[in-house]
Amino acid sequence: MDPSIDVLQLYSLSEAREPFFVLDVREYPEYAAGRIPGAHLIPYRELRRRRGEIPMDAPVYVVCQAGVRSRKAQRRLRQMGFAGVCNVEGGLRAWQAAGYGVKRDTHAPWPLERQERVAAGVLVLVSVLLGVFVARPFAWLAAVVGVALSLAAILDSCALEMRMARLPWNQQPIAPSAPKDSAAI
Repeated sequence: MDPSIDVLQLYSLSEAREPFFVLDVREYPEYAAGRIPGAHLIPYRELRRRRGEIPMDAPVYVVCQAGVRSRKAQRRLRQMGFAGVCNVEGGLRAWQAAGYGVKRDTHAPWPLERQERVAAGVLVLVSVLLGVFVARPFAWLAAVVGVALSLAAILDSCALEMRMARLPWNQQPIAPSAPKDSAAI
């Protein structure tokens, strides 16, 4: 079984001032909206490309929103040769539920889930209007959107959100290179 750590243990590590690296594998809008202080963002889909940014000589604690992506990232990192990789159980939700503070960007984009709801609502509205005023077959687009949203909920899939994460306004602003530090939190 892959090693894991709970948020209380992670917080205790920060108090002990031991060198370690907290890796956040969520997408930029999620990270900007709230993150564990000191966490470094490398979205899950970029792990292979950005592996050089992850220290090999310090423990790596992987976090996401609830622990699902971080568990997958932990496995991927172990396959890439990282030995000291630990999943943070419960992710940022557990961190906040424990009462620990988060860091937020002042100009964070809307959360991906909110963007997804807006996009779906606009698609349904436009398709219904087109179905009423242009041609009836356009109304079927609303049905397709409804089926897609229902399947996403049933399958607990975030495929649309992951595609929306690649839109320009959801990209991390490019900042000047900063020296890499192992200390997190």
